[in-house]
Amino acid sequence: MPSDLLFVCYPKCSTCKKAQKFLDEHNISYEIRDIKEDNPSADEIKKWHKLSDKPLKSFFNTSGKIYRVNNIKDKLPSMSEEEQYELLASDGMLVKRPILVSKSGVLVGFKEQEYQDLI
Repeated sequence: MPSDLLFVCYPKCSTCKKAQKFLDEHNISYEIRDIKEDNPSADEIKKWHKLSDKPLKSFFNTSGKIYRVNNIKDKLPSMSEEEQYELLASDGMLVKRPILVSKSGVLVGFKEQEYQDLI
């Protein structure tokens, strides 16, 4: 039986490891997806954005090398939402992680209290 939760992460990311440890310690089953190997599509990101109640900017990995090197911070204000979805879909390393997707919502990053509230 497939899990109701999708855990999108980068295995080498320390924040992802903390989030995964939290899920495991609370015996929460989830499907895992490596964001570098299987980058979310623009449609997935759009759907997750709508479920998250968060600004689209929160889906960007603002501390990532690609974000900084390409000066994306300065480009975002002039980009449409669709262009931002496409940009996020172009490289998994641009996407903030982990992303926890459930039927009722989407969590971006790891805040223990948000995960606690979800379970």
